Amino acid sequence: MAEVSNKQVIFKDYVSGFPTDADMYMTTSTMSLKVPEGSQAVLVKNLYLSCDPYMRARMTYTHTSYIGSFKPGSVLNGFGVAKVLDSGHPNFSKGDLIWGFTGWEEYTLITSTETLFKIPTTDVPLSYYIGILGMPGMTAYAGFYEICTPKKGEYVYVSSASGAVGQLVGQFGKLLGCYVVGSAGSKEKVDLLKDKFGFDDAFNYKEEPDLASCLKRYFPEGIDIYFDNVGGEMLDAVLPKMRSHGRIAVCGMISQYNMEKPKGLCNLISIIIKQVKIQGFVVRSYYHLYPKYMEMVLPHIKEGKIVYVEDTVEGLENAPQALIGLFSGANVGKQVVVVSRE
Repeated sequence: MAEVSNKQVIFKDYVSGFPTDADMYMTTSTMSLKVPEGSQAVLVKNLYLSCDPYMRARMTYTHTSYIGSFKPGSVLNGFGVAKVLDSGHPNFSKGDLIWGFTGWEEYTLITSTETLFKIPTTDVPLSYYIGILGMPGMTAYAGFYEICTPKKGEYVYVSSASGAVGQLVGQFGKLLGCYVVGSAGSKEKVDLLKDKFGFDDAFNYKEEPDLASCLKRYFPEGIDIYFDNVGGEMLDAVLPKMRSHGRIAVCGMISQYNMEKPKGLCNLISIIIKQVKIQGFVVRSYYHLYPKYMEMVLPHIKEGKIVYVEDTVEGLENAPQALIGLFSGANVGKQVVVVSRE
């Protein structure tokens, strides 16, 4: 039975504050390239791995999250694109390309196959299946269309707007005829929002000492829809600026993930006064809409009506630094790790 060496990224121990290189380490093991007899597992070669903000929460011990913590001494895992090398599962065959949950390693034996999706078309970059055609794309679609129920002409604000999800929310809004403003953490990203993604306007939140005044400047008529990726002070500043019957999709809280004591909100009374709908969501509750989403988004990609920006690093050994970079805003666009291109 053929065995191969298998480079892996191991999670060292639970993290307090900002994660560092020291919280992960590389090792090499060996593994068989055959699925155990009688198993319905799938053995894959990993091609692309996704770095996502939610992974920071998994670095802290919790028993209350919708997804479990990483286990110290074990291989990190997350979303990826992979090629099937062997399968005991009737729905997957050798040679299939898939996206879903996999290990941060060269080869993974996947036993929880309910997290896997076959890749239906390869006439777009394969890495798109951990971005616009994968979890981030579905997150943007579900949060914007299903939760925020947008209408033409509404005022839309997107925080962390140049990231994997935010860049899509803004473009969805523009396709629908909304007025869209985004925020990001550098001039380069602000220019990207306006010049590449077609946002009506954008600002660098790091240059705005008074967020309330800033939002009033960009939304003198108020905000109908806020797609929240950051939480904290930004969410608190947005609440009084919401228009009557506004909607807020709470997608992430990257400003809070590295805090030992997350900050509370002061302006919750605005939810009552403005009759605001505010809803958190987890994308896996919406995966049944994936075919509908693909039917909508693929033509837009092929016609150039939606663009997607990736920040790519080569090599599994560079994955830890790429993940850490998310929390200082080092990435521009969706952070992708290339493990192998074939």
